[in-house]
Amino acid sequence: MTTFYSNGKLLITGEYLVLKGAKAFALPTRFGQSLNVFPLQTPVISWKSYDEDGTIWYNDSFSIDDIVLKKHMPDQEFRNTLIDILYEAHRMNTHVLKQQSGFLVETSLTFPKKWGLGTSSTLINNIAQWFEIDAFELLKKSFGGSGYDIACAQNNKAVIYQTLSGKPQVTPLDFHPVFAEHIYFVYLNKKRNSREAIRNFELKADYSAEILKQVSEITEQIPTITDFGQFKRMMQQHEAILSSVLQVSTIQKELFFDFEGVVKSLGAWGGDFVMVLSDKDPEEYFKQKGFSVILKYNEMIL
Repeated sequence: MTTFYSNGKLLITGEYLVLKGAKAFALPTRFGQSLNVFPLQTPVISWKSYDEDGTIWYNDSFSIDDIVLKKHMPDQEFRNTLIDILYEAHRMNTHVLKQQSGFLVETSLTFPKKWGLGTSSTLINNIAQWFEIDAFELLKKSFGGSGYDIACAQNNKAVIYQTLSGKPQVTPLDFHPVFAEHIYFVYLNKKRNSREAIRNFELKADYSAEILKQVSEITEQIPTITDFGQFKRMMQQHEAILSSVLQVSTIQKELFFDFEGVVKSLGAWGGDFVMVLSDKDPEEYFKQKGFSVILKYNEMIL
């Protein structure tokens, strides 16, 4: 058996605009996904995917030829996506599928799949490790996206991420905020489809070079901030910029207007997790609002 593991991710700044070259600040999570590979004597891939509670959420088998010939099946979205990823991985390194008759592959999440912490990015990075290929290139050729999530999958530190001329620029850095005890992450009880969110952004986003510069400047300042009040102001400024770009209200105005603190969207707006900055424990407030998944900074972040 061969085992691979990748970290989950949270995008703190630069959501959407990282696709256009803005610098983004992202944090790897304590949660992630493993991939175990066992050799088989028959020319098939037997694939099982487990959620964090041990339940199987995907169980299928397909032939090596299905991958090599990129054979899709009607109304089987995940299977077809998986075939696409494996097809591109095979094209980048043809030796893996030729050197063995087949494989049993098992993936296991350490977070609930619905949380949106990187089910796809951790899978792509694990497959890239298995095939010994560039994960950023595999992402570009298969799933698409900026690549910040791959950077988190590969690093156990915070990263500043940017794409320049289509190439990923990853700067790992130590980030241990003195005000970490005042940072929380709250799940909004619904998952956003990242690719759909990106498509919507491309259709109606209104941004300029100046906007990209402002977001990049906020990103660069984050690692140096030691004052909690300043950090809150920077996150509010970032929210205001993205609200204008996306032409939608901030999540705080929409759902948490009476909260005494700051609530910031993370990643695709309108779902997954938000970051909460609060001088006092906000658990009671959010539970009363119907949001029961509340994690402290050190429970979520590596």
